[in-house]
Amino acid sequence: MKNKKVNVDLGERSYDIHIGKGFLEQAADLIPLDLTSRKIFILYDANVYPYAQVLEDSLAGICAETKTLSMKGGEPSKSLDGYYKVLDWLLENKVNRSSVLIAVGGGVIGDLGGFAAASVLRGINFVQVPTTFLAQVDSSVGGKTGINAAQGKNLIGAFYQPVSVICDIGTLGTLPERELQAGYAEVVKYGFINDLPFFEWLEQNGDKVLALDHDAISYAVETSCMAKATIVAEDEKESGRRALLNFGHTFGHALEAAAGYDGRLLHGEAVSIGMVQAFDLSFKMGLCPQEDPSRAEAHLKACGMKTKISDISPPLKQTAEEIVELMAGDKKAKGDKIGFILSKGIGEAFQSYDVDRMDVIDVVEKSKS
Repeated sequence: MKNKKVNVDLGERSYDIHIGKGFLEQAADLIPLDLTSRKIFILYDANVYPYAQVLEDSLAGICAETKTLSMKGGEPSKSLDGYYKVLDWLLENKVNRSSVLIAVGGGVIGDLGGFAAASVLRGINFVQVPTTFLAQVDSSVGGKTGINAAQGKNLIGAFYQPVSVICDIGTLGTLPERELQAGYAEVVKYGFINDLPFFEWLEQNGDKVLALDHDAISYAVETSCMAKATIVAEDEKESGRRALLNFGHTFGHALEAAAGYDGRLLHGEAVSIGMVQAFDLSFKMGLCPQEDPSRAEAHLKACGMKTKISDISPPLKQTAEEIVELMAGDKKAKGDKIGFILSKGIGEAFQSYDVDRMDVIDVVEKSKS
């Protein structure tokens, strides 16, 4: 498997996404900064301590000093309390403007670390080292950082681009099957929104991707990163086309909130269910052919994904109306209108605020049964 490099073109804030194996040992070469006089802060998920240690060892003798902080990788860490903990660690260890914060872990650690880097001293250099499938293909790319609030997910944060993203494919080998499947949902998303040929490739090769076949996983990560990099370069702060990346997320975020972030529903699982609901809503509104929702759901099911609210265990207690009400707090809502990414067919997604709430309730009710 050859190492790959994808550029995110944002002018002076452009950066590369490095995709390959053995990159943890080469991190210093993949960070476009002279590290010799800099203090490096490594924030890492407690579950990936060995990877953080390899990274720290690779930087020893190159940078001036390293400091590390371990955090739990679950959604509870992506909170005001978690944010304050990271800020205290940085400030107590005398962070300065030339310091670099490296986030090692999944999306929670990346989002949390990125928001801390964006806000401490009004911004320090930030590097993403995603170690989960979902983080490598989605959350580590594009500069969305933030934390959750009691009122909803990702409501506090900033757009803040890293200086480098280092995707070491080797870290995926220790992921539980459920985590791989959750990440796969975000891969399929790119096919659903604007790349039918990629979805067709996934229908033939999804099993190889989930089995971590070197060529298949490399192609899936590279294609996903290229798709996101292209969209981010066109619309960095989600004023237009970037909203397509939220396909399935309006439903999914509401389901995560309904589940109370208690571990029974991973983000990618929520997105998988949400994408099926987005297709169902699109069909109900007469926008896409009937076979597309069935085809999308069949592929996700074949890959072991949750596709209905009734797949969540223990079951959600909320009614369909209560779940839809949670969507009203979504950060993409405008006034009393909820923003949805809908589909004219696989590979043809678009954004709409012109959606009848009763249609949404019917789709959610169907998914619960």
